[in-house]
This record gives sequence, structure tokens and C-alpha cells, in this order.
Amino acid sequence: MDGMLDPHDRRLAEAWETLKAHYDNGDSLKPESNRLAFADPEFLLRRETRGLRIQMEILKPDLAQIERGIEHTVVIFGSARFRSEEASHLQLMQARASGDEAAIAKAEVLVRNARYYEQSRALAHTITKFSEGKTNGRKLFICTGGGPGIMEAANRGAQEAGGISVGLNIALPHEQTPNPYITPGLSFKFHYFALRKMHFMMRAKALVAFPGGFGTLDELFETLTLVQCKKSKPVPIVLFGSAYWKRLFNPHVLVEEGVISEEDLDLFTYVDSVDDAWNFIRSFYEL
Repeated sequence: MDGMLDPHDRRLAEAWETLKAHYDNGDSLKPESNRLAFADPEFLLRRETRGLRIQMEILKPDLAQIERGIEHTVVIFGSARFRSEEASHLQLMQARASGDEAAIAKAEVLVRNARYYEQSRALAHTITKFSEGKTNGRKLFICTGGGPGIMEAANRGAQEAGGISVGLNIALPHEQTPNPYITPGLSFKFHYFALRKMHFMMRAKALVAFPGGFGTLDELFETLTLVQCKKSKPVPIVLFGSAYWKRLFNPHVLVEEGVISEEDLDLFTYVDSVDDAWNFIRSFYEL
């Protein structure tokens, strides 16, 4: 059965025209009992209809990816604050011109970390090129959190390789917007963090975590926990940038204190190059 919307369905067209008329006139929508339920935002945003919204956030991205043949993904995480080498050096030049010592120090850190942006971009390019012409069982697609920084770099690398990639964005108070390199039709926005996490894992065949902040740590430990507890099948978990991760995270302390097992240290690996990251994923699946 074709799951696409039929634009010639008169009832759907009328529901859309009603909403569009309010929008074009600048009118705020008011509760209307005679409006079709699925075209009634006030109804759909009620506390009692939260279950419907949860179902829709599960279904919408799932159907769109099924229609594009996306079965397996490599999920790439990392800081949203890193920039390309070009953008980072430009910011440093501007900071030096301003004479602002705080701005200069911040820009110098940005330049130092720009290599991670370029490595994320290169890794996504490599994976996308490998998957070119492969059947779905061996075809890997890039999936990111849809934002700037490392995520932008990965979507950019996939686009530059001539492939498609997914972005799973999240609605935040500071209005995070999707990066411009996500494939049109595969850029999704979530309200519920839990459902976004679920979508990352539904198709993930590998996770690559570049240096990042709380969001990166959240996704990394979520994945480690799911695999450790056998709620998810084992997947390659790659910590890109060993100096950063070993300085931030000392799992041997957890072993020493008896809160994880020795074998849990095998759930992830450290890498420092695109080749090492890709070879680890390839060897895991014997690609």
C-alpha cells in the first residue's frame, strides 16, 4: 500500500486549507470542534494526546527512512561547537584583530579542535563512498544529531561523497537548526529526547563519538548501557581522539571499584585516525 499523502484527497486538502488560511492571515488558531481531529493543533497538543504525539514521533522518521531504503546507519556524535579549519582560522584572525584576549584564547582552542571537524567529514565521506553501489544489507548511511559542529561535518562528508544522510534534530530553547548538509526529506525534528535516542539505535550498526560535551556523553553512555545490559545488539563503539577521552573518562576506576566488569572495557575502542575508525567498523562486520 502506498503510504504517501494523496494531495487530491478533498478532505485532506480542506483540512490543510483551513490551517493555511489562519496562518496566512496571521490569526492564532482557536479551538474548533468542527475541525478534523488530525488537523486540530490544540487537540493534538493537549496533555491527554501525548501518547499520539509519541507515536507520531516514532512513525514519521521510521517511514521516511524505510521509503529511502535506509536500514543500517553509522551514527556520528561530537561537539556542536567545533568548526571547520577554515572557519576556525578566520575566527582567530578576527579575534587577534580585536585584541580581545578572551576571544583570542577561545579562538585558539577552536583552531586546535578543528581537526576533529575535518576528520568527521573525512570519515563520513569514506563510509559513504564504500557504500556506493552496495545492496542494503551491506550499505551504511551516515546519521547525526542534525546540528552544527561534528554533526554538520559528518552530513557534509556524506553529501560531498554523493550520498544521502540523516539528521535527527531536537527542539531546544535556543532554537537549534538543522545543518544545511542533511539530505532533504531526511531532516527530522524531535520534541522527545527519548524517542530521538531510540531512533539513533534502531538502525545503528556503529557509533563514533568525537570529543564533545554533555550531549555527546549522554548518547555515548546510553549506548554503552544498552549494549552492556544486552538491550541492544553489540555494535562497534568508537571513541575518536584518545587523548581527549582518556583524560575525560577513566573506566579502569570503575573496574577497580567493582561497578563494571573487566570485559566491559571491550565494549569500546579508542582511535586517532579515520583509517583506524573505519577499519575497526569494517573488521567488526567483516566488510
